[in-house]
Amino acid sequence: MTPADLSTLIKDTAVAVLTGRDLDTTALPEKVVVERPRNPEHGDYATNVALQVAKKVGMNPRELGTLLAEALSASDAIESAEIAGPGFINIRLAAAAQGAIVAKVLSEGESFGHNDAYQGLRVNLEFVSANPTGPIHLGGTRWAAVGDSLGRVLAASGAKVTREYYFNDHGRQIDRFSNSLVAAAKGLPTPEDGYGGDYIQDIAARVVEKRPDVMDMEPEAMQETFRELGVEMMFAHIKESLHEFGTDFDVYFHENSLFESGAVERAIQKLKDNGNLYEADGAWWLRSSNYGDDKDRVVIKSDGDAAYIAGDIAYVADKFDRGHDLCIYMLGADHHGYISRLRAAAAALGYDPKNVEVLIGQMVNLLRDGQAVRMSKRAGTVITLDDLVEAIGIDAARYSMIRSSVDSSLDIDLELWASQSSDNPVYYVQYGHARLCSIARKAADLGVTPDGADLSLLVHEREGDLIRTLGEFPAVVKAAAELREPHRVARYAEELAGTFHRFYDSCQILPKQGEEPTPLHTARLALARATRQVLANALGLVGVSAPERM
Repeated sequence: MTPADLSTLIKDTAVAVLTGRDLDTTALPEKVVVERPRNPEHGDYATNVALQVAKKVGMNPRELGTLLAEALSASDAIESAEIAGPGFINIRLAAAAQGAIVAKVLSEGESFGHNDAYQGLRVNLEFVSANPTGPIHLGGTRWAAVGDSLGRVLAASGAKVTREYYFNDHGRQIDRFSNSLVAAAKGLPTPEDGYGGDYIQDIAARVVEKRPDVMDMEPEAMQETFRELGVEMMFAHIKESLHEFGTDFDVYFHENSLFESGAVERAIQKLKDNGNLYEADGAWWLRSSNYGDDKDRVVIKSDGDAAYIAGDIAYVADKFDRGHDLCIYMLGADHHGYISRLRAAAAALGYDPKNVEVLIGQMVNLLRDGQAVRMSKRAGTVITLDDLVEAIGIDAARYSMIRSSVDSSLDIDLELWASQSSDNPVYYVQYGHARLCSIARKAADLGVTPDGADLSLLVHEREGDLIRTLGEFPAVVKAAAELREPHRVARYAEELAGTFHRFYDSCQILPKQGEEPTPLHTARLALARATRQVLANALGLVGVSAPERM
């Protein structure tokens, strides 16, 4: 019985108790919360539902709790239910009910942990979207890992997810990039507002190699050639780096297409027609302050050029017009103002602003010998995704980025994440999976199989801890999706690995040499197999490999 199953049982029991006394069942919460007590001596689970509803139905909390505990104790799934304090109910599951969790994992396999909370919801998940003016830096690397993991978690919760990369190929930054390439090709210093670094020299040389005539072109044609080929080569490198990192996209959306297709003009005209765009001081302004923004925004500047927000407005419209129900943007710390801006744009266009979510990721710092490595994209000292992968490997790089909330800044200790020790979180989790695979291989050599195991034999304290931890996985996945926090899955994997290691140290899983296998060995082997499955499922949701040998 998983926590979700227990929650349902308690709710049904409470409905029966209240109905039997002609009391209002609508006072009950939609979902009864069950939690693991801090002190395991108090039971397997606890609930405060009696405290929540007693006053609403005119009863003393402890009196109501006693009635619920007595009714729960009558269930075959419950070994005991006892009242504690002012009305808490401490619950111990029957051995068979705990064993049912193991059976459920083994039955559902790779789908264990999935849910239908977002069944059929069409989600547009936009992340990374780095300008094609340089390699992916650490901030973009964080979104590459977290965004991909969030997509996996949402899909595991039933959503139809479109992973999208917004390809910024329109505007001044691309001009500065192409100016830098031209200067590099001519052997001139980097322009004051340009981009430096070896990658600029490399791309400039590749453009010249591909188009040997480029240096003989007129300045405008030369600029356009370096722009077109340079952006193409830089973005090809970005896509390759992301692919090797395990992050791929369904859609690469070109910003420039919004202008070329007339989407920007159509969105602007729609806003003019519905009165949400007005003219003042020679410019056209969005009435964004009417929709929660701190001020109105210039959309068409007084010189007639579109402001950057014009593309954002057209892009919001395009996402919803493609049939998405929810649009999630994952942006860097310097984009905090975009939250109200994008929601205001959606509302002004007639879409529900609640269906626009903006997640803001904080900075990433790389530590070497305890000191922060400084980075400056234009100075050419940027620390890139490729640098991080080379230093600590793909799995460690992804896991290090995912395991912390994006709301907080992140320090990556190269020595820690490159180490093969239990101090390295990803190594610790992967080692747990590899150890479980080793147990399975040894069991096969001994001819021991978990098939037909009597799971009610799993009554050891460490067995119970492990089973209950397995049972929490579906709730963890569901919460990670609902809260947009895939780090919950990574932290759960660490908890599960730790719980397994403690079980392994306390419980003999396989018979010793010369011993005959017993039903308990078979049951513990089934528990080990279930644990391996859930660890693999969790690692899969964060996009990290589950090695069979280490």
